[in-house]
Amino acid sequence: MSTLSVREYLDSLTMFGIKPGLEATVELMNRAGNPDRDLKFIHLAGTNGKGSTGAMLECALRSAGFTTGFYSSPHLIDIRERFRVNGRAVPQGDFDAYAAELAEAARRNTGRDFRFTYFEFTTVLAALIFARAGVDVVIWETGMGGRLDSTNVVNPIATVITNIALDHQAYLGDTIDKIAWEKAGIIKPAVPLFYGVMPEEARQVLLDRARQLGAAPTGPGPETAGRLHYKTANGMTVQEFEYEGRRVRLPLLGAMQRRNFRVVYPVLKFMQSRYGLDLDRALDGLANVRWPARCQQLNERLFVDGGHNPDGLAALCEALQEAAPGEKFRIVFAGFRDKDVAGSLKLIAPVAAEFVFVPLHEADRPCYSGEELCKLAAECCSVPSRAAENALLAVNDALADSKCRVLVAGSLYLAGEVLSGMADRRSVLDLA
Repeated sequence: MSTLSVREYLDSLTMFGIKPGLEATVELMNRAGNPDRDLKFIHLAGTNGKGSTGAMLECALRSAGFTTGFYSSPHLIDIRERFRVNGRAVPQGDFDAYAAELAEAARRNTGRDFRFTYFEFTTVLAALIFARAGVDVVIWETGMGGRLDSTNVVNPIATVITNIALDHQAYLGDTIDKIAWEKAGIIKPAVPLFYGVMPEEARQVLLDRARQLGAAPTGPGPETAGRLHYKTANGMTVQEFEYEGRRVRLPLLGAMQRRNFRVVYPVLKFMQSRYGLDLDRALDGLANVRWPARCQQLNERLFVDGGHNPDGLAALCEALQEAAPGEKFRIVFAGFRDKDVAGSLKLIAPVAAEFVFVPLHEADRPCYSGEELCKLAAECCSVPSRAAENALLAVNDALADSKCRVLVAGSLYLAGEVLSGMADRRSVLDLA
């Protein structure tokens, strides 16, 4: 199958949309020869923070000498971001070959009629890529939810649930405890569970499920101790703090990332006791962790963040107020209609000097126009706003005014548009 036909096949899968359930993924995994069978997975779920948590775990394990696989979604500029081996996106040639091989398996007439979705296909493709690469540990991130998420077909060595907040209510439920129940679906019998800071009703759901399955639960590590320092080197900001007698340097900004670290730390301790991880090397390695579009400082004057729900935007606002106290940003913002955009705008308004609203160029999901967002902002906050035609024009125009630094926020798709036009491609593809 040619590169073009692989791309056409992947594009054809998007028409099947989101289809919760595991039967089709199990079928495709079987057709692919069960590449997941000999892999060690750390399975991550959570409303927000699972990508950053996964990036920390991947970087720490790689720094300690483990060969890592990291499956994440969605991608920002290139599908190969979803499949990283030792922090680097799978090479184009390998991706084309493995995708073609799996597409042939998906099309095979087995007497069982399945129409695989895009995410089902990429999930099995990730297992195939990591099995062929011979990785030691796979950081395995859910797409949405957990119980019926395609990633939930594997048998992990540990499960991690970062936090629980309202998002994807149409699929996961309209209350915290319902969403927690869906995410608790990744917990497996006798497999240790690690969980982060979350509402008490969510925590109780996880603990009840863990108790039923004999899965030993471990909550977040202790609060960070001592004085927090923010430092700037080569125009980039990092945070430093004391933890368990060690100095931790973290290029990911904000209190939420320290909360994520408090989930990462006990997982690393588990890996130390079970698999001989060198904890000091792992923690030192976090000084090099990167995770694109999560309060990412692209240069001295531009930040890009993919936060797209109130919980994520609250964390972003908290990070900026901590790293740049008192500073106001010109915010280039976009949002989909199925998100709580008004709630997000209220939360990000304290760090906004001005909103510049733009549409999203995502054909299969309805988004707000810039003009509609201006009206919405006028109703929910007192920040001046205006509309612009597209993201790159808006960002370049905002950067031309030296009075404020610029922040891109509201959607991972918007972040991807900006990074496609303004970032070095390899810096998005490769974490190493």
